Amino acid sequence: MRKASELISRQAPISVNRGVYDSLASDQSRVVVSLTKQRAYLLAGEDVAIDTPISSGKRAGMTPTGRFNVMEKDKDHRSNIYGDFKDRAGRTVRSGVSVRIDSAPSGTHFVGAPMLWFMRLTGDGVGMHIGILPGYPASHGCIRMPPQSAEMFFNRVKTGTPVEVMP
Repeated sequence: MRKASELISRQAPISVNRGVYDSLASDQSRVVVSLTKQRAYLLAGEDVAIDTPISSGKRAGMTPTGRFNVMEKDKDHRSNIYGDFKDRAGRTVRSGVSVRIDSAPSGTHFVGAPMLWFMRLTGDGVGMHIGILPGYPASHGCIRMPPQSAEMFFNRVKTGTPVEVMP
């Protein structure tokens, strides 16, 4: 079994155009996501500042397509649906649970999975954030990104930034 850090780093490289990125103001940026290519692009007009691998929803329709705007930014976001059940000492009793499906064992509480550098796209929780990229669609709908990309996107978008998610 591979470690999460190995899965995060096993993707096609991130391409950063430093000249475009460094001069990009958050009110000039836009994001395009290609589900087919499993790539996301941070753009200044038609110039690509960042081209990065992603991992989207594991089944068709889990990551919605269309035009969105960044609704919220939260550097230290935690999921309110997916995570772990932990005991009073903080030890994980059950991992990878969904509060929509799983019941908490007696004496445990839910701790949401970390979604660092979270940028919300929909009211029902789909967003872009750091996550494991196994090389194919694997999320519950969110757009997972490598740590460097997620932070760099986060630093150059603002609430209201347009995001187009294409099939």
